[in-house]
Amino acid sequence: MSYRTEEVAYVQPAVPSAAAAQAAQQRSTAEYRALDAAHHIHPFSDMGALNRAGSRVIVKAEGVYLWDSDGNKVIDGMAGLWCVNVGYGRKELADAAYKQMQELPFYNTFFKTTHPPVIELSALLAELAPAPFNHFFYCNSGSEGNDTVLRIVHHYWAAQGKQSKKVVISRRNGYHGSTIAGGTLGGMGYMHEQMPSKVENIVHIDQPYFFGEAQGNLTPEEFALARAQQLEAKILEIGADNVAAFIGEPFQGAGGVIFPAATYWPEIQRICRKYDILLVADEVIGGFGRTGEWFAHQHFGFEPDLITLAKGLTSGYVPMGAVGLHDRVAKVIIESGDFNHGLTYSGHPVAAAVAVANLKLLRDEKIVERVKTDTGPYFQKKLRDTFANHPIIGEISGAGLVAGLQLAQDPQARKRFANGGDVGTICRDFCFNGNLIMRATGDRMLLSPPLVINKLEIDEIVTKAKKAIDATAQQLGIS
Repeated sequence: MSYRTEEVAYVQPAVPSAAAAQAAQQRSTAEYRALDAAHHIHPFSDMGALNRAGSRVIVKAEGVYLWDSDGNKVIDGMAGLWCVNVGYGRKELADAAYKQMQELPFYNTFFKTTHPPVIELSALLAELAPAPFNHFFYCNSGSEGNDTVLRIVHHYWAAQGKQSKKVVISRRNGYHGSTIAGGTLGGMGYMHEQMPSKVENIVHIDQPYFFGEAQGNLTPEEFALARAQQLEAKILEIGADNVAAFIGEPFQGAGGVIFPAATYWPEIQRICRKYDILLVADEVIGGFGRTGEWFAHQHFGFEPDLITLAKGLTSGYVPMGAVGLHDRVAKVIIESGDFNHGLTYSGHPVAAAVAVANLKLLRDEKIVERVKTDTGPYFQKKLRDTFANHPIIGEISGAGLVAGLQLAQDPQARKRFANGGDVGTICRDFCFNGNLIMRATGDRMLLSPPLVINKLEIDEIVTKAKKAIDATAQQLGIS
């Protein structure tokens, strides 16, 4: 068989401009929505209702702002999901990811191996965390972090011959993730209803939610102390020899930005120490500057044995979670032989490199200090001044750059709306339509903007929030 070749003139194809290439890749909003509805299941969503309404398509972000596919500019009052601490568009983080992808895009830390990014990250975290935290275990999210906490807690006690210490106590309306273990640890009833396969040996006590649950003439301090003392009652009911740990968010995030009075956490810590029970702080939302301290437990003045980290660890640029171990816990784990737990992406080199770049920005630009002394106090005062005596705002809680605004039918009497979840949704929709991201959790409106926000941007958030809350009051016939 013979082959015949022919010379063919080759014409170099025209190279489109970057703008033309981008335009060619973009679809219309209607096309995006149709594809989204056809193939994408969203988290925590009624997909039938969402598909009928159509998702808002976010296509770009810079600083504290987002842009949707219709060109609307939206101020992000929630830092994504509590996570974009250094703001959007930080080239330093993109460069760190690109450089690491070129050098070592992936390798695990299972087989007696390690790599520079995870080593550097661990050393940096030890520098930034309170002194007793010098060891860190890595995962991909806060949910996985709290799964890891359970593994560490159980191994810690078993290694000391105290296998009976299995029960972990958490709180109703706390949030610790969406895995089966994390969802069981959390006290969200609506999640438990869809989880018949809940994890064993997890029980709950009541939350320190003064506005919604205090009875009689108790002060916030008296109420918080009484709620903390439920922990001791539960320990005595179960038996101290059977209780392994107590876990709580320093402030409840997804539960409504609930800040307990100053009497709460010292009493929780006293009880844990009295009965030899590990104290776990879920710092997934509070960690890395949100309250004006590097970690939220520092704001409340207590010392945990384990801390769960995620979100602000990388500012959300890539997924990563971690658990910090107090020296007294780390010593037992290190000296107890194999710890049979790990994930393919534990300490992923790209995630670790981005985390290092992110934490250096927070440190070197003194972003956390600015939240504590400047923008945080300004934000809190602006909210309280703006909503003082508002007809449907019953309480403002928070510190630094996180706040919860309680919607209430009668603020002075601490009377909540009977249909509070519906009222929160009405307000959230007014916010969204007014190009502000403010989250609704039941009848509480939540704000947690990027930590790099400036005072003019804070003014914009508060102005838009007031407009949405005023519109909500008007729709409810309250003035």
